Amino acid sequence: MSHLKILFFALSTTALLNATSLGLNINSEDVEVQGSMNLNSVFGTTGSTTFLLNGQYLHSDGANMTSFGISGENSLEAAPGLTFGFGAKAVFADDFMAIPLLAKAIWTLPFDSDIPTTSLSANLAYAPSVLTFIEGESYFEFRTEADMEVISNIHIFAGYRNIDTNYENKDYNFNDSWYGGLKLRF
Repeated sequence: MSHLKILFFALSTTALLNATSLGLNINSEDVEVQGSMNLNSVFGTTGSTTFLLNGQYLHSDGANMTSFGISGENSLEAAPGLTFGFGAKAVFADDFMAIPLLAKAIWTLPFDSDIPTTSLSANLAYAPSVLTFIEGESYFEFRTEADMEVISNIHIFAGYRNIDTNYENKDYNFNDSWYGGLKLRF
């Protein structure tokens, strides 16, 4: 077993045992598993910024992509329900590696207590050629999701993702699809 596979297995097992949330989303051609871990609770830190370790595995049309990232999120006092996050992640695919910077926004809709907690989010990740390795030239990812907590700590969501992995000799749209899924929060 290669060192990279051992590292991947160790990180995956550790993240799964300490997960803050686990999610699965599908459509007719793709399956994606997502997980996140709140690092504040792991390291016992306090403060208004929440630090998250995220991992994803996407199987799409016979191709596979794995990513691990870290980000910080904070709500804005002047805009109740609005949270911004910034960070970076490492993305691995066939003959492709990138370290894109990422930004995200989450808006929890201001419904009354009779309607389950509902939020809208948008994520953007980009790596220019200087942050793209092996045979890669650039990386771009855009996601948007609508999420509703239907039962305490159980969410259903629907979203759209567009992932472009541009190689030195070709441009490749890795995934461009709608999906639906289920997420558990701990």
